[in-house]
Parts: sequence; structure tokens; C-alpha cells
Amino acid sequence: MTNSDASSSSAAIQNDPRLISNLTRNTFAMVLAGGRGSRLRELTDWRSKPAVPFGGKFRIIDFTLSNCVNSGVRRVGVATQYKSQSLIRHLQQGWSFLDGRLGEFIEIMPAQQQVDESHWYQGTADAVFQNLREIRHTNPQYVLILSGDHIYRMDYGRLLLAHVESGADVTVACIEAPLEEAKGFGVMAVRDDGRIVEFQEKPEKPKPTPNNPDMALASMGIYVFNARFLFEQLARDADDPTSSHDFGKDIIPHCVERHLAFAQNFADSCVQEPGKPAYWRDVGTLDAYWEANMDLVQVTPELNLYDQNWPIWTWQEQRPPAKFVFDDDTRRGSAVDSTVSGGCIISGASVRHSMLFSGVQVHSYSLVEDSVVLPNVQIERNCVVKKCILDRDCHLPEGTQIGVNPEEDRKRFHVTDSGITLVTTAMLGQKIEMIG
Repeated sequence: MTNSDASSSSAAIQNDPRLISNLTRNTFAMVLAGGRGSRLRELTDWRSKPAVPFGGKFRIIDFTLSNCVNSGVRRVGVATQYKSQSLIRHLQQGWSFLDGRLGEFIEIMPAQQQVDESHWYQGTADAVFQNLREIRHTNPQYVLILSGDHIYRMDYGRLLLAHVESGADVTVACIEAPLEEAKGFGVMAVRDDGRIVEFQEKPEKPKPTPNNPDMALASMGIYVFNARFLFEQLARDADDPTSSHDFGKDIIPHCVERHLAFAQNFADSCVQEPGKPAYWRDVGTLDAYWEANMDLVQVTPELNLYDQNWPIWTWQEQRPPAKFVFDDDTRRGSAVDSTVSGGCIISGASVRHSMLFSGVQVHSYSLVEDSVVLPNVQIERNCVVKKCILDRDCHLPEGTQIGVNPEEDRKRFHVTDSGITLVTTAMLGQKIEMIG
């Protein structure tokens, strides 16, 4: 886009308040949801990372898809690959409400060896390249590349507007991250006008920002491309035998060196209450996953799931309300500083500072504390569960103690360095349902 084009766009912004809705209507979003998320260990043995339950009733991918729908981006492809059945089922059950008559859809795009029958998706860029035919069919002006495995609320309309205003070929959403954490992300240096002048993928020594030597400017893995420009770059990259066919490693560095690449600070498009910091979490480790769920049980969590103006959409089974029974001094069903989902029964047990997903039953004289309990878990009498992640369908026999003796826990379960214990049905020697 030339300078005169950028000036015309700025004038249009001032004169046409509907520009953002026009931008979102002319955008195709590609959600990359094929990753395993191996750092979540056994939690992703039977499901991909985007399909991992989160927040009591959601899946991780629901946050990205809700951002699309709430922003007005309603032409969406979801690229799946690793153990995708539970993710596909969730998308079919919970995300089929868009109206195809209006050109709205969320389309599942599993790896099908569409370009070369010798391989599946080889990288994030290859996943998009293999679906170029479908993307071109929608005739978009802009293509939004998204990850399906982060927790955040973002107005993509604002990101698209910033992209058009700058006259960029590609815009990268970014967030400040501590230097140590930035090693796992793409790190960039930008000019005062926002143009990216340097981009390194997962550098050993991230370059700090000029204003804060302890922080680096990290890529969120969210990109906006002019559609035609993206198609050209993907074709060029596909023909390069030395490329790993990845956006962060190959496409973005090439664009930074040769084309107009700009950064947009997440704070400028984050949907958040005034005075609260921008909220974005990569829940890629067990500790991060546990911490993000525990964030939500705080009195005033940083991420507000109760905002009716920006709902998080999902699918969930129809369950009866949660129930708390018995009110004896030694046998009282109670939950304090906790989130308890539909279908749960707290029967003469105590739940403290925990996240209970649907269908969990906790029986008399048991204690659940500082824990994330996924759907349909059964906790029998006289159990103690502390600082745990219990995978769905686990059945804890009477008298089980987890999170009390770390050395004993390590013999059966996985215990992180910070003391979070992951328990799955396989670890308990129980039947594996494999339904995700």
C-alpha cells in the first residue's frame, strides 16, 4: 500500500464510522489449532491443546473463536491435526450457529495432504498454504492468522483498523513480556511509528525494549495480512527448500527485511475494564494452566468472564444446577472462593479456592483445595486433594490423599517443580475413555 493509499484510508476512517465492520466482513480468519501442547504432558494425551477444558465450562479454543464472533469476523477456518476428534466434536456441537446464508461459517480444516500427498502440515505457514484454495474461495481483502491455544479477549476490529491506518503489508500483535519468558516467543524491535525493524524467533538473549530493560516486545502469534500479499508470501515460502514453513521462523522475518511490517500493542485492542492490565495467557505448561484457572476464582479476577458485552461462547451439556447438601457441624457441603459448574454435587465435603467443571461429585468428609477438577470426576469419602489438576473421569477411591506427600505422589503421578500434581485415569489404573 502506498502513502497516498494510507492517507485515503485515514480519511475514510474519519468519515465512515462503519469502516471497522466493513473490514471485519472482508476478513478471513485462520485459526491454527493442530498443536499437541506437549508441555501439558498427559493432559494432551487424548486431545489437542486447543481442546483442553478451561475455566469451568469452556475449551481453550473458545476464547479465540469468541473474539472472532464478537469482533464481527465470521468467516473462520480452523486447521486441526493432532488428536483432533474431541476438538472437532466440540466445534460441531458448539460452533455451528453461524448463518451460512449470510456468508458466515466456522469451517473445520483437518490436515488432508491436499498439496503434497507425502506429508501433513509441516508448519504454521504450511497449514495455511495447504488451505489456500478454500481461503481464496471466500475472496477476502485481509487474512487474520490466529492461534487457538491462548486465553485472552481481543477486538480484532481494532487490530484490522491499525493495520489499514499504517499501510502495512503485515501487522503483528505484540505484548511486553519479561526477558526470561520472551525466550519462548518471537521478539521484535520497532521504530516510534510502530514499524518492525528486527524480528527474532525464540532468541536465546531477547533484546529489551528501550523503555524497560527487563521487558521485551513479544509476538502473540497473531498476524493480519493483506490477502494478496499473504498468498504471494506463502507461495514463495512453499518453493523454498530451506524453509521450515513457519510464520515466526520464516514468513515474518522475511517480511520485516523486505516489506512493510508493523506492530500493534495488545493494549490497544484488548477488551478489558478500565484500569485493569491487558490479560493474555499462554497456558502451555501445567503450572501456567493451573495458575490461569486459579486466576478465575479470585474475588475480582483480571479476566472478567461475566462481561455480557463480550461473552465467551461455548458448548456444554445440559446439566442440572450445582447442589450442596448436608449442614452438620462435621459434615457440611460447602464451597468457598471457588467456581462450581452445573451438575456438581458437593455432599458433606469442603471445596476451597478451586475450579470444578461440570458433573464433579465430592463425597462426605473430603477436602478439595487449590485444585482444578475437570468434568465427571468422582471423589469418594475422606479424600484430601490439594494443588491438583484432576483430568476428566478420574475416580478417587475412599481415603485417597494427593498433594499431601509430594514424594509419594511422584511415584504415581506427575508433580511439577512448583508442586502442582497432575492426575489422569491412566495414572490411577482406570479405564481410559479417550473422549477428550
